[in-house]
Amino acid sequence: MARQIVSVKVEGLRELETALAELPKATGKNVLRRVLKKAGQPIADSGEAYAPRLSGKLAQSYTVSTKLTRRQRRASKKESPVEVYVGPTPHPKSVQTEFGNAHQAPEPHMRPAWDGNKERALQIVKDDLGSEIQKAAERLAKKAARLAAKAQA
Repeated sequence: MARQIVSVKVEGLRELETALAELPKATGKNVLRRVLKKAGQPIADSGEAYAPRLSGKLAQSYTVSTKLTRRQRRASKKESPVEVYVGPTPHPKSVQTEFGNAHQAPEPHMRPAWDGNKERALQIVKDDLGSEIQKAAERLAKKAARLAAKAQA
């Protein structure tokens, strides 16, 4: 499956980046994963809506995930500690349908989904990242207080 890399430059999130760095590494990754999956869902939903419905299997295969197939992992180098992928699962006809071939005209479904929802996804990241960091920090503080109380007892 062809992988298209899209870079997005976001400005004004330096305070959130600092707050994220204060969390333990695993907790920070989990926070990012949750927010990115939530931000990717509107793109997946839109791609599913745009996908052609010959048998319905292509539309049903849309997902938001942190995992790639073994073949996709070999073809892709990891760019960031946390990456989320949106699109159809490795369905044999997904690339052929999106881009076409000598026997079939293209029927784009992923590109219009991305174009129509990229700003919304970015807004979700902007809106939710701060609250997710805050929730994670509160959970860590509660856990530390519990452990401290247990140690005193």
